[in-house]
Order: sequence, then structure tokens, then C-alpha cells
Amino acid sequence: MGSAKQNKPLPNDRRARLDEMRRQARARDRRNRIITVTASVAVVAALVVGGTYLFTAAEEKQKADAAPVEGVRTWKDLGREHVDKAVSYKMEPPAGGDHSPAWMNCNADVYDKEIPNENAVHSLEHGAVWVTYNSKAAEADVEKLSDKVSATPYSLMSPYKDQESPIALSAWGHRLEVKDASDPRIDRFFKQYVQGPQTPEPGAACTGGVGA
Repeated sequence: MGSAKQNKPLPNDRRARLDEMRRQARARDRRNRIITVTASVAVVAALVVGGTYLFTAAEEKQKADAAPVEGVRTWKDLGREHVDKAVSYKMEPPAGGDHSPAWMNCNADVYDKEIPNENAVHSLEHGAVWVTYNSKAAEADVEKLSDKVSATPYSLMSPYKDQESPIALSAWGHRLEVKDASDPRIDRFFKQYVQGPQTPEPGAACTGGVGA
């Protein structure tokens, strides 16, 4: 029978090398853990800071959009009766009051001729914004506003020779007058008043009414 092999003790220099390799491996593991934890903390911190910034920015934008639009005139206690006759309105263009039983189509409709007040006012009752302009408005401004209305449901546009301002935007009980289409209040007016809280009949139709 052969004799069992006996483990021979490692030479001191080899044992020392193995101990050093193990020590270096443990050190690498500690460094890697520290790097991983540090990177994770940095990522989480960045996400928190970024999320806080985005939330704050969105909140500030929401507040700015909801703030009253400077220069908007308002009227209250406007009649809402359906009538089959011409109505004498207290403002030009009218921003509310008694009106025709038929609304003017206002599903991004642009008219190149004047439209009846009584039909347009019914559109305002449904939450539309009515853009009007006179001969003082620049052709480029008319084209720019036409493009905006054409892309915006619950809006309509038409010429209105008797208004004082080159351009006017009307919603039910509200009016903004501007000189040109570059006025930043125009976008804010659309955001606030297209189907806005002033709408007497939100969600009512803007199609199936009277067209040009």
C-alpha cells in the first residue's frame, strides 16, 4: 500500500505573496464598494435635484399660465337668451349676450368675410375664442393668426371693420386687444380661454352650426 501524501508547508516567501494577493483583493473589493455606493448616492442626489427643479419649473409655469392676462377687459351679467333678431351689443366685437339659436362653426374655422355677431356670440358660449381684425392689421399678422386658429379647435377668426384695435381676441365675457400678432399675451389668452372656466356651456359643439 502506498503511503498517504502529506501537505508540505509553503515556503515563507510564497506564503507572503499569497497573503499580499489576498490583502490586495480585499482592498480592491472595498474600493469597488465605496465607488459603487458613492456613484449611487450621486445618481440619487442628481435625480432628486433634477426632479425638484423640473417640478418647481412646471409649477412656476402653471402659475404663470393661470395668472390673469394683463389688459383683458371683462363683462359680467351677460344675457344668454336665444333670439331671432339682430342684437345691439354693449361692446364691439361682442363678447357675450343674447344670441342666435345657431352657432358659427368654430372648429378652427377661418372666415375671410365678416360673420354675424349673433352666431359668433353663440360660439363664445360654447367656449370658443374669436379672433377679429380690421384694416389696420398687417397682412403678415393676419396670416400668422390664421395659422394659429387653423390649428386650434374651439376657435374662429374673421375680419371686423368696426373694432378700434387692429386685432382683438374675444371669449365669453372677456376681450384682449393687441396691435400685432407677436404679442405674447395672445398665446396665454388662448391657453386660458379656449374651453376655459368662463365657458357657459363647456364641451358644446363647434361643428354643425352655421358656416361661411
